[in-house]
Amino acid sequence: MAKKNSSTPPNAGDGHRVTLRDIAEKVGMSHVTVSLALRNDPKISEKSRLKIRKVADEMGYTPDPMLTSLARYRHSSTNKPINTAVAWINLWEDPQKLRSFKEFDLWWKGASEAAQRMGYRIDEFVTKGMSAKRLATILKTRNIRGILIPPYADPPTIDLNEFPWEDFTVIQFGRHDNQPSLHFVTSSQAANTVLAFDRIRERGYKRIGFVTGQIMKTRMFGAGFYWTQQYIPQKERLSILAFDTHSMVEQEALLDKWIKKEKPDAILTDFAPLPQLLKELEVRVPEDIGMATTSIHDTPIDAGIDQNPKEIGRMGFIALVSMMNDYEHGIPDIQHEILVGGKWVDGQTLPDRT
Repeated sequence: MAKKNSSTPPNAGDGHRVTLRDIAEKVGMSHVTVSLALRNDPKISEKSRLKIRKVADEMGYTPDPMLTSLARYRHSSTNKPINTAVAWINLWEDPQKLRSFKEFDLWWKGASEAAQRMGYRIDEFVTKGMSAKRLATILKTRNIRGILIPPYADPPTIDLNEFPWEDFTVIQFGRHDNQPSLHFVTSSQAANTVLAFDRIRERGYKRIGFVTGQIMKTRMFGAGFYWTQQYIPQKERLSILAFDTHSMVEQEALLDKWIKKEKPDAILTDFAPLPQLLKELEVRVPEDIGMATTSIHDTPIDAGIDQNPKEIGRMGFIALVSMMNDYEHGIPDIQHEILVGGKWVDGQTLPDRT
């Protein structure tokens, strides 16, 4: 009979699955404490959680899939008390602006509904006038270890490089160029643009342009648009118009010049003021130019893409809880991105011209 070495789980090879009671006996605690610790429950001290997880790993513990399924059923079929908080960090100079965007507000609602179903709640923390160190202290004092970071205006109200990420589990919403490189959930912007372009062509439009407020912040939309251009005749390919100015007078001039040069019969855009600019130029929508948007929630355009923002919020929270249960924290070595697909919505700004 082969002798087990020190790296071999105690019950390896004897057909016995390591149970919570086995771990409890090893660490000298109750099986309930072990169960809570392995679910990263804040009621168990961090020192005890680390000790229990280390012993569980050494013993080769894996959850019983049948018991996990039963627990999930019980969890979904009863109302659970909300006793664990997750932080929603508002990094805006004007905190009210964050959820003035309908997409971001729906992210909050999707995450909050998922949190409630799983026995959590989401607390918003406004960071204006606060240091990164102070924020971390507040979260630790309240025993909050999970963080959701919605989009923020540049620069954020705290220095993100000074925040102790290693002490927290974090999911970010949307893409951010500045550090840190955290796992994030966002809309599948390039795929959504391809979907929109295909639907616009199906409605009889041939010269489809893309107009954006700031190409660097919407480059994935732009990438999707450039991809679509490879599959249409050269004479039907239009250049992207990206406004590099905040002056509406200058934007109007740039738009006028672009329309005269490219002669679009439809425009896909993420730029909410575009309908007003076209009105100033006496261009009629949809009589002269059809129009669709990359987000029906945050532009005054009713045809285009619904980015399913509540689903983005839900997936963000689910990803966070999964990482918390796996005791993953800090800035990851390999950044993950979860992309949520959108759906096309017909509207009056883009009538069928077939």
